[in-house]
Amino acid sequence: MASVAAVTIFVGNNAVCAPDEQPLDPVRSTVDRGSETPAQDASQKEAKGTATVKVNVDNEGIILKGYDAVAYFKQGKPVKGNPAIQTSYQGAKYLFASSTNKADFDKNPARYVPRYGAFCSYGVANGVLADVDGSDAFTIYKGKLYLCGNEGALKDFKTDIDSNIEKADTNWRQLTGP
Repeated sequence: MASVAAVTIFVGNNAVCAPDEQPLDPVRSTVDRGSETPAQDASQKEAKGTATVKVNVDNEGIILKGYDAVAYFKQGKPVKGNPAIQTSYQGAKYLFASSTNKADFDKNPARYVPRYGAFCSYGVANGVLADVDGSDAFTIYKGKLYLCGNEGALKDFKTDIDSNIEKADTNWRQLTGP
């Protein structure tokens, strides 16, 4: 199993996201890096299609570290997905704990996809694309799934969630290009 190396990012005295994270270069695409791409860059891929979407996936193209996106909404917690039950959307493979969850996702994927390509929402609010450390630091707010690097980042993100979402939305456009 591949792991992602990273650097901790600090804003004042608060950690932005997961330990060992590094900011990503939003200008360089995975295509530009060619076959000399280091292992730590394997978690960030750009989707193919009409709209370019940057998503946080592992080296097999799996998003959410293999957790079921629908379970966050239905069960209110992360549930590991089954590799035998999967679908692809915007350049990422989504795994599901049940065929019912997969069917719900397939009917309306936009309802379940994590905001900011499954990168740390608080990191994006601070202008950084950062990986998440695990799956427990999340919130569903106004029907959208927001992941954070760790519990500290989630707490900071939720402190002024509307303002942080506004900043993250602006930064997301800058980080991912036009």
